[in-house]
Formats: sequence, C-alpha cells, structure tokens
Amino acid sequence: MFGSKKHLLSRDNHLFIDDVDCVDLAKKFGTPLYVTSESRLRDNFRAYHKAFPDAEKYFAVKANGNLAILRILAQEGSGADVFSGGELSLAILAGIPKEKILFNGNSKRPVEHRMALEAGVRISVDSAEELNQLSEIAKQTGRKAEVLLRINPDISTKTHPKIATGLKPSKFGIASEHVADTFRRAIQLPGVEPIGLHCHIGSQILDILPFTETMHRMMDVAQSIIAEGGEIRFLDIGGGLGIQYRPDTPAKTPADLANGVLPIFNDRCQEIGMKPKLILEPGRSIVADTTLMLTGINSLKQSHVNFVAVDAGFNVLARPMLYDAYHHIIVVNNTDEPSKNIYTVVGPICESGDILAKDRELPMVKEGDVLAFLDAGAYGFSMASQYNGQPKPAEALVSGSGAEIIRGAEDYSALLAGQRIPSRLL
Repeated sequence: MFGSKKHLLSRDNHLFIDDVDCVDLAKKFGTPLYVTSESRLRDNFRAYHKAFPDAEKYFAVKANGNLAILRILAQEGSGADVFSGGELSLAILAGIPKEKILFNGNSKRPVEHRMALEAGVRISVDSAEELNQLSEIAKQTGRKAEVLLRINPDISTKTHPKIATGLKPSKFGIASEHVADTFRRAIQLPGVEPIGLHCHIGSQILDILPFTETMHRMMDVAQSIIAEGGEIRFLDIGGGLGIQYRPDTPAKTPADLANGVLPIFNDRCQEIGMKPKLILEPGRSIVADTTLMLTGINSLKQSHVNFVAVDAGFNVLARPMLYDAYHHIIVVNNTDEPSKNIYTVVGPICESGDILAKDRELPMVKEGDVLAFLDAGAYGFSMASQYNGQPKPAEALVSGSGAEIIRGAEDYSALLAGQRIPSRLL
C-alpha cells in the first residue's frame, strides 16, 4: 500500500506511522496536525551521505523550518541553505555550524547582509549589483564576506513553472556567460572574497538529465574562471530532486543522482585541475515523505459532486491550491476498506480554490473520520497561514512508539500578535 514508505503501515484497519496509531494521534492532539517520523528523516539524510560521502549536504530550510527537525538534521551532519534572516537564526539555534551555512536569495535586505557577515556564514551573490552592495556593507562593518556566485544556467526542467528556477527568464542568478567577468570583478572588490559557484535549477525534478546538464554548465564556467587565475573552492549544485507523490509516478534516488553527476564532477575536476568541495541542497527529498497531515472530516455534502469538508484548507496545506499538487490520501481509521466512491476534499476557507483533492477514489467516509495527506513534510507547515482567522496547527514528532509535540497549535490569541489599536480609536 505504501511502497517504499517503510515508516507507514496498516495495522488493525488503522494507519500507523512508525509504531504510533494515527487515530490516537488525532484524538490526543487534535486536527489539523502535522506528524513527522524521526526515523524516516534520519534515513533519508543518510541516503545522501551514502550516495555522496565526500560532499556537503545543506538542507534547504525553506522546505521545513521546524527547530526540532533542523536539530535532528544537525545531528546527522547537515548544513543549511537559508533564504532569510529568520531561517539563518533557526539554523544557528539548531546547532548547524556557521561554516556549513549558505545565505541564499535574490533580494536580501541590508540588515540581512549584515546578519550574514556578523554570523560569519557564506553568501550566495545573485547579481553584480548585489556584489557591489555587499562590498559596501562589508567595508562599513570591517568584515570580509566569502561569496559564491549564483549561476543562471538556462536549463529546462520538467516541473511546475512556478518552481523552475534555472531558466533564462528566472529572477535568480547571473547569466552563465557573464559569471566569469563578475567573478573577476569580485576579486578586485574590497570586503568580498569569491570562492565558488552556486546553482539551483528548480524543485520536484524527476529526471537526472537536467542535473547532468547543469553540472557540465557549471564546470564550463569554472574552467573559464580558473583559466583567468581565479580559484573555485566550492561548487554548489543546489537541490531539486523530486519525490514520488503519486503511486504511479516513481522518483529518482540520491544514488541515481550521484551516478549521474559524480562522474562528470570528478572527470571535469581532473581535466581542469581543481579540487573544490561539492555541495548539495536537498530539501523536499529529505523531509517530504517523513510527514503526514491529519485532518478531520467536518461534514459531507452531495451536490454536483460529493464534497468532503475537512478542518484543513489551503491555510494548512497550500500546495494543491498553488501548484495543483497531488497528495495521496489515506482514511486513517479505515485503511483496509477498498475505495468505493469519488470525493472532492475541500477545506473551510472562503475561497472556491480551497480544494485539497479533486475527484479522488476513497472508501466510504463519514463525519468524524480522519484523513491523512501523505508526503506533507516539505512546503507544508512552512507555507501555512492564518488566512480567514485560522490559527496554525500543531506539529508532532514520532520516535518509535512515542509522540511529542514539537510546535504547539496556535489559539486565537496568536491572531493578535503584534497588533495595536491606536489610542485615538479607543
């Protein structure tokens, strides 16, 4: 039923995550609820260690910024790819060493440049203009920034257009034909030290070919920089490896990725005469399948379709609304019953687009049943909002037969955080 997801099983007609009954989790902690398997999280990261033993793995914090999850990954030796001052703070709090943190992003604020400089982390520079801005701030603070230049390689990927980041029209990176000149300029600028190249071509990529093309493109740029006397100490090829959301759509593994890119990396490094440290930025492929989103059924409605109204909407799981994304659904209190009916699962949000799943075959369901949306660990809670005055849900961590809350559910007081009524209105 669950394929390679060994942390999920059906037992006595109930869904279990590791040794914990999801029915019990819903009763104890309420719904909506995100539930993560610690064992699966560690196993996923170790698969990258096995496939890329000599490379650094920087977890993409944007995928899931829960502090407990980041702490587990820090224990496994992970670095961090961060995209804001907030993500930088989380990575540091989780115990990730500063030398394993890369501050990425195309529109960093001056305060974030200062934060990165003061924290002593490396910075991915997205443009020649940002390079000049960073140089000025570095001079003001008396610090020097180690930088990687982000390449826009113009590589096409078969993924959703909103998560394809390596195409020519993308807002990210420096056009590959201009990187060598920008690198040369960076060498002359005070306060910055160019030490490598960075690239990221997109997310949820199910083919290895775009990664091999990217590696060749980066090596071409590195060769031109080396030929002019530059030094490449780090080569960051980003992340983007997809996962199997649909039962009939298999995904590649870290081992497949290694078989595709490592021969190119090793051969081209020998040809060029350089020995950079290889960096990867896995996010989705580390954390997505570790986590379920549990949601309770509020009501059923027969209309032109059979609606199942649940207590989670796109305020809890935004991917279906944003990307027409598919998440497989299990009825956690009725796992062994065959699918009999076609349902459309909708949330409580006042938007017609609040559809979590359309025309799905499920067992017959009733009010009070609980549904599990699989593969919700990446871009699940991290994209959650308080839209329509809905407090954010809790997150739980399962380890063996135990379950702990790693983020408490918000109550309505959370909606008031930071708000003030001017005294003249009182």
